[in-house]
Amino acid sequence: MAKHLIITGVVQGVGYRASFERQAAGLGLRGWVRNRRDGSVEALVDGDALALDSLISWAHQGPPAARVAGVAIKEAQACSENGFSVLPTV
Repeated sequence: MAKHLIITGVVQGVGYRASFERQAAGLGLRGWVRNRRDGSVEALVDGDALALDSLISWAHQGPPAARVAGVAIKEAQACSENGFSVLPTV
């Protein structure tokens, strides 16, 4: 099961990507996370449905300094990544 997420709000410069990566890796999920030039954070996450639900739940809060306004979620194609990584900004 794979999901594409766009997280909006105050989510850059607050450790969101690093925290997201730790959460995803800790749940055994595969994929990536990156900042976008529009100020949002984008992620592609693949793995167990319960783990994905847990990460999505966390994404609505993020790390303590984040102020998440919204999390847009779409179905996605399975990810070919091994593990989880932080990608450069696009």
